[in-house]
Amino acid sequence: MIDTLHIKNIGIIDDMSVNLHEGFNVLTGETGAGKTLIIDSLQILAGGRFSKEMIRRGEKNSYVEASIYIKNEQGEEENIIVSREINIAGRNLCKINGRLVTVNELKDFMQNIIDIHGQNDNQTILDPKSHIEFLDDYIGNEITIIKAEYKKQYDMYLKVKSELKQNYGDDKEKQRKIDLLRYQLNEIDEAGLKENEEDEVESKLRIINNSEKISSNLNEAYYELSDNILGSLSNVLKSIDKISNIDDKYLDLASRIRSSYYELEESERDLDSFKDDIEYDEEEKQNLERRLDLIQDLKRKYGNNILEILKYREKIEKELFDIENLDEYINKLKKDKENIEKCLFELSDKMNTLRRKVSKELSERINLELYDMEMKNAKFEVSILDEEKFNINGLNKVEFLIITNVGEEAKPLIKIASGGEMSRIMLGIKKVLSDVDKVPILIFDEIDTGISGVAAKRVGYKIREISKKHQVICVTHLATIVAKADYNYFISKSVDNDKTKTSIKLLDEDEVIKEIARISTGEVTEISMKHAKELRKDRVA
Repeated sequence: MIDTLHIKNIGIIDDMSVNLHEGFNVLTGETGAGKTLIIDSLQILAGGRFSKEMIRRGEKNSYVEASIYIKNEQGEEENIIVSREINIAGRNLCKINGRLVTVNELKDFMQNIIDIHGQNDNQTILDPKSHIEFLDDYIGNEITIIKAEYKKQYDMYLKVKSELKQNYGDDKEKQRKIDLLRYQLNEIDEAGLKENEEDEVESKLRIINNSEKISSNLNEAYYELSDNILGSLSNVLKSIDKISNIDDKYLDLASRIRSSYYELEESERDLDSFKDDIEYDEEEKQNLERRLDLIQDLKRKYGNNILEILKYREKIEKELFDIENLDEYINKLKKDKENIEKCLFELSDKMNTLRRKVSKELSERINLELYDMEMKNAKFEVSILDEEKFNINGLNKVEFLIITNVGEEAKPLIKIASGGEMSRIMLGIKKVLSDVDKVPILIFDEIDTGISGVAAKRVGYKIREISKKHQVICVTHLATIVAKADYNYFISKSVDNDKTKTSIKLLDEDEVIKEIARISTGEVTEISMKHAKELRKDRVA
């Protein structure tokens, strides 16, 4: 449920916060006071469209935030903070629990939390694509188990179909592909690449290109070490050895100098070996350069480095094998597809049987609700058609249809012309499906248009019954609906410093009676107050 709603700079709303409650929340007030702006703000928060004209005059941005409590997958209540800020340039800043999200991500998230219904809204219940989900939710666990197995098989079916489509055309195209892959495979194999070869080739080439410089410096270092440093260090060692028996510190010093001498002798031998190894070889240089050019050429064709080239080789080797054995592989896929289709047909048939059986019960229950709301000639139908191709829900297409007058034909819900009829049809469906409808917050914006009398009274009862399973927020002008609320909020506007602003107040019981009286007759009189009290007593059917 929405616990707290904060709206800033939306139309004539300056800065307003309201605490809402579980159950049936009703918003009333004079025309133009800002009731619809509150619903508009909720639509904005649900990822709806926003017009820059909605930003309060003189301000640079608008802001809507809600603290919402929902149940997580473990059934535990979880608090979520959702916000959306829009500036005068049209830029959005959307957040869910402080995490930045896109408008589409916000919309996807909120569509499972808030369902807003107004006279011209296309609700999920008006969308034929959602009707099969409503029916299946109503059926319950029996079809859920079948659908889970069906989805598993359906995913495999799509995968097999996709693989079957990945062919190589006619025999000529197939041979062309085989020739190309064989050429690439041979080119890589003939190169005989090794994983770290490029670094080794570059290192050898670097030595050959710098051979003269390397040789000169190695020779200079060798003779300097051999003729000067080792001879001098030998004399130093002899001098220290002569006094090493006098004190331990001289003995330790002699030991350290001797170690250095031996290490330098080893370095002398290395230098002697290195300088003899250095030789400029033009033929080897050309071979290394050709090898490096070959590696670079293969990198341009098959990968950024030798490792990628070798992985590409593995890939095309497998692809070549698959193509050369394509007929056998396709036959296997076709057999797999045939087996999966058989399973899908069986599962679809089970779902179809369940849907056709339970759809009659659902239609009857909704028709009782419509009859109870003074639509005595209406007839609700669940249309189930067979599809030729498998879809995510089997081989059925489900659509809710309605006949509103005797002699008419059944029409899709979305084509119903009368706003009053549409409101009652929607409420009848919502009432029956309220136990399985997973959207926790339902918002009704003046859905009472076009109804009055007994029908309005029954609509009030239906909304109240729905509010036992969902949080309901309703904007209405009908006293019979206002009287059914658990919590009544009065929306008013005032002028402050030449600016109009909206305020909201939770009414106490006396104030509720006065508001019902005002809505009933347009003024609060002794007679209207008496009538209001009677309506208030009649909250429960």
